Amino acid sequence: MNEPGVNDRGCRKKVAHLTTVHSPFDVRIFHKECKSIARAGYDVTLIACHDKDETRDGVRIRAVPKPSGRLARVIRGVWNVYREAVRLDADLYHFHDPELLPAGLLLRLRGKKVVYDVHEDVSADIAVKQYIPKVLRRVSARTVSLLETLSAGSFSAVVPATPTIAERFASRDLPQVVLKNYPILEEFETADSAAWPCKSMAVAYVGVMARNRCIEELAQAMAFLPTKLGATLKLVGNFSPPSLNEELKTVKGWEHTETLGVLDRAGVAKVLAEVRAGLVVLKPTPAFLASIPIKMFEYMCAGIPVIASDFPGFSEIVEGAKCGLLVNPEDPRAIAQAIEFVLTHPEEAKEMGRRGHEAVVTKYNWANEERKLIQLYGTLLDSPCAA
Repeated sequence: MNEPGVNDRGCRKKVAHLTTVHSPFDVRIFHKECKSIARAGYDVTLIACHDKDETRDGVRIRAVPKPSGRLARVIRGVWNVYREAVRLDADLYHFHDPELLPAGLLLRLRGKKVVYDVHEDVSADIAVKQYIPKVLRRVSARTVSLLETLSAGSFSAVVPATPTIAERFASRDLPQVVLKNYPILEEFETADSAAWPCKSMAVAYVGVMARNRCIEELAQAMAFLPTKLGATLKLVGNFSPPSLNEELKTVKGWEHTETLGVLDRAGVAKVLAEVRAGLVVLKPTPAFLASIPIKMFEYMCAGIPVIASDFPGFSEIVEGAKCGLLVNPEDPRAIAQAIEFVLTHPEEAKEMGRRGHEAVVTKYNWANEERKLIQLYGTLLDSPCAA
């Protein structure tokens, strides 16, 4: 029997990851999945919108031009990625965006093994997209959902990011592996975490900054905190839309925020090592209610308390590990009370952080998910009937 990632001729089996939407260094796609399977011995190429071809951490990045606008991305972007995928002639293709469903189906018609990685509940996400006219959202969501589930039956496997997403494909007779977006332990263990008394009087939010992610409520919450605390909200990520940055400058409490922009993985770890809590306060949309945000586990991995929306799924994690506080995401005063508690109760906050870190080390970490991904690849690439 061949070693994992090696074919009968002693050559490494070729795997291609495809995306038109995500950056080439997306955490789930590049830092977790691509790097994991490269370490397992596969020849890995990531086809994505980028400014140049390059190789990082054993993963080759095949660059395609970034189209301007959504329509161009859906048409020209998908075609560019598909064309490069055909040229590569890989043994297995693993794609990450619903707009690449046509490319996935065409690759299957060529007899290729194809895996669909479902990051989000697409239909629920479309139902709240602001750029889609309200009268068209429900129809669009149902249409995309139908196309997605019908197409999935043609693929070699589906890789949902959450159990809730997995339920949508349960009726399809095909391999399915839930790969949860848990953190990579080593990223945060290498950060020098300040002793609790030396941490700054600050809390952090990491991720896209948008209204549906309660960015305005977080700013408003800072205005309700006692001035003597000198508290700061550190924001890591980009604004969506970019104009939101200017709009929020008029919100009371914004003067207590510090925007740090998009940081690399080491930069994120450094910020989390210096603050006293991490915020994952999201609006109760269908997509967020069913989500398992990576930022929650990154906060836990960094050993700081989590302040999260009081959703059932979030509650199960936070209350189960006793690692933080739950709040009404649309109530700035409630958010402020939770922030004030962790800032003024250092021993309790430190203990929450310790319990959260312990839960990640024993349960919520990428190493456990990595094994499932490598096992799936082995099954698909070593078994002719898995095509």
